[in-house]
Amino acid sequence: MTSESIIILRNYYLLQEPTSMAVGALQKVAQGQNGVGAFILQCKRLDFHYCDWAGSSNGMKLFLKDTLSGFARANPQIEIHVSPRPNRPPVIRGHYINGREKAVCVRKLEKGQILSKAELLRDASGDKLKKINKPVKSLNESVRGIWSPYHVRGEQNQWKI
Repeated sequence: MTSESIIILRNYYLLQEPTSMAVGALQKVAQGQNGVGAFILQCKRLDFHYCDWAGSSNGMKLFLKDTLSGFARANPQIEIHVSPRPNRPPVIRGHYINGREKAVCVRKLEKGQILSKAELLRDASGDKLKKINKPVKSLNESVRGIWSPYHVRGEQNQWKI
């Protein structure tokens, strides 16, 4: 074929009417999933309560003096409140965007342990603890279940693991 005939064929196909395609509505609207587009931290505020003179707050006072500034600098999206509570054990209370709050008592803990409790509250979702009935959570449930190589019968069909 010459280049002229190729150009003529190309123009012929471009001039033809396109075939009609049926356009249908979407069956399902996409569901937002935290972390897919942009991650939104669920914890919005942490309250640190301590007692000035009680011995059970010694670890909390060391944490507030040494470690809290670095924790706050590393997590600028979290609002941090520090307040004394006389004659009460030290508590860290997390407030979440779904309106719930969680509190953790840090009585007689060292500053490293208190940091891990603060990170635990920071990373928590604020939801109630739920019993997991199924091992896999999916938007599209499988009719057949989860495949395993142990489901295959017969010696020749066995998968080697």
